[in-house]
Amino acid sequence: MAIADEHCVPVTRQSKAVGAAERAALAAEAAQWRGVRRDGIERLERVFKFKDFAQALAFTNRVGAQADAEDHHPALLTEWGRVTVSWWTHVVDGLHRNDFVMAARTDRIYVETAETR
Repeated sequence: MAIADEHCVPVTRQSKAVGAAERAALAAEAAQWRGVRRDGIERLERVFKFKDFAQALAFTNRVGAQADAEDHHPALLTEWGRVTVSWWTHVVDGLHRNDFVMAARTDRIYVETAETR
């Protein structure tokens, strides 16, 4: 089963950020994402390109719907022709397996919208 087919698991105060070994294994599922540090917190981030604002907004809305369905929400910056998506888990102040699940789903949404770009 691909990681994009997994569901996010509930995160509690006892949840832990992914360790180095798990992160390395999960990184293959999010190969086009880069690790960035914002406000001292590690995140997965990727910029997606579109031909206009309407397509960027439609993509943002699809990612938002998936995020709401899993109760795991990214930072989304929608601009003319591009959307920047950042995934991280507030409770662990960093990356959790859920972030990789949702990054893979975001990639899937982008591929599914390829014919409209």
